[in-house]
Amino acid sequence: MSHTEAAPGSSLSAHRRGRELAEATDGRVADVLVVGLGATGAGAALDAAARGLDVVAVDAHDLAFGTSRWSSKLIHGGLRYLASAQFDVAHESAVERGVLMTRTAPHLVAAQPFVLPLTPLVSRAQASLAWAGFRAGDMLRLAARTPRQVLPAPRRLSATEARHLAPSVRASGLRGGLLSWDGKVTDDARLVTALARTAAARGARVLTRVRALELTGSGARIRDEVTGEEAEIRARAVINATGVWAGELADGIRIRPSRGTHLVLRSERLGALPAGVHVPIPGETNRFVLVLPQGDGRVYVGLTDEPVDGGIPDVPEVPETDIGFLLDVLGSVLDTPVSRDEVVGAFAGLRPLLDTSAHDGRDGEPTRTSDVSRRHAVLTSPDGVITVVGGKLTTYRRMAQDAVDAAAGVRGLRTGPSPTAALPLIGAAAPGRLRALPVPGRLVRRYGTEAVAVHTLAAEDPALAEPVLPGHPVTRAELLWAVRHEGALDESDLLDRRTRIGLVPEDRAEALPVAREMLNRAAPTRC
Repeated sequence: MSHTEAAPGSSLSAHRRGRELAEATDGRVADVLVVGLGATGAGAALDAAARGLDVVAVDAHDLAFGTSRWSSKLIHGGLRYLASAQFDVAHESAVERGVLMTRTAPHLVAAQPFVLPLTPLVSRAQASLAWAGFRAGDMLRLAARTPRQVLPAPRRLSATEARHLAPSVRASGLRGGLLSWDGKVTDDARLVTALARTAAARGARVLTRVRALELTGSGARIRDEVTGEEAEIRARAVINATGVWAGELADGIRIRPSRGTHLVLRSERLGALPAGVHVPIPGETNRFVLVLPQGDGRVYVGLTDEPVDGGIPDVPEVPETDIGFLLDVLGSVLDTPVSRDEVVGAFAGLRPLLDTSAHDGRDGEPTRTSDVSRRHAVLTSPDGVITVVGGKLTTYRRMAQDAVDAAAGVRGLRTGPSPTAALPLIGAAAPGRLRALPVPGRLVRRYGTEAVAVHTLAAEDPALAEPVLPGHPVTRAELLWAVRHEGALDESDLLDRRTRIGLVPEDRAEALPVAREMLNRAAPTRC
């Protein structure tokens, strides 16, 4: 691989899409058709392809168009599930976190410190309970065999140390803090892109802008959303991995969506943040609002957990009630509360929680979505469609493995066990090799070993080294790379998923001309 090339066979482009869509609809029968290219669907495509199966994977929109780009960006070790006695879910989360951090994606997933400020609003009993939880979380790390050098131990902080890690927290009455660690993915959408490209390198046909109109156990009727043409994809097994939309393609699937909202602030508003911040939600014992610095001039503040009724939109709206709630909780610990006009962006995602009964609570009252299990389920319809639902970003790999296992069993596919727990994604390498790469660390955290190729693009053409917009670190070279190698087909793919510039509407508008310029520049490659 040269300094300006992607990993062999992994490049997704408009040209490859057109060729492989024609192949997928020419009457041949694939082993597996995966519908949905969020984390679970892309993971299923990789799992099946890594077992040597012939795979087609489609999405009506783009990679990570749905829930997988709206997460908290945390790779949770399962601590919150211990509190609700979901021990199997907690252990599974800790194991999968360790897989990502040590084997499959150490370039994208790293340790994130968090400080819980012990303000007057946090009683000593609450502090003791939180400390016990953090210690229990460390035991989960140990049980999952994640090394201490990957995830450090929790510890108590003095008031001075807590202020250093969270300088905007009110000093009055602060009696110290609690430091804990969890996993954080650089960008959830980039994780999905890496999954899809790794699957493509294994021979999977990864097709965006291809909508499944109808599923059966032997294939799907589809529509090319670029041309409007309809066709059929035939397959021996069909996996429905469409998340909150799963019930629209398979009968008998009941999803209970939960909305998680995040605010986007400029970094300077909260000052330098060496760590994230846990802000206790008043009246709750095990729920926090998280303040999470992104390293790109922005900070995310989230998240809510609200049930969603009615139709499921492609892009969830953020209600003002969610914004007000998050600002109120955040303001409870700050010297100067954040005002509404300082919120430069907001986003919401819908968690695809499995609804196991209409009413789970006492006296016929439904339980809160925050109490609904994050267990996943693999269900088979009467005509043989395999649907995987529930779960969360952290456990996408196990969900994908279980879905492919089920498809192989139900449809009689001859294949071995999943190899994905030890299969590095595109760009992955040992930490020492990643640290030695002669390029900026920010690029390494986004591209891994491919950071050298992205950096070389900019070095060979100074115009590509220019930022897409002032004050934001993304360069034009990164947009060009996304079109040539990451399957970006339009401005939204570039600004809203391959990069996260679009989370701030003002920044998105300013960056649009540059995105169009890079699409035009890559046109010969795309054709």
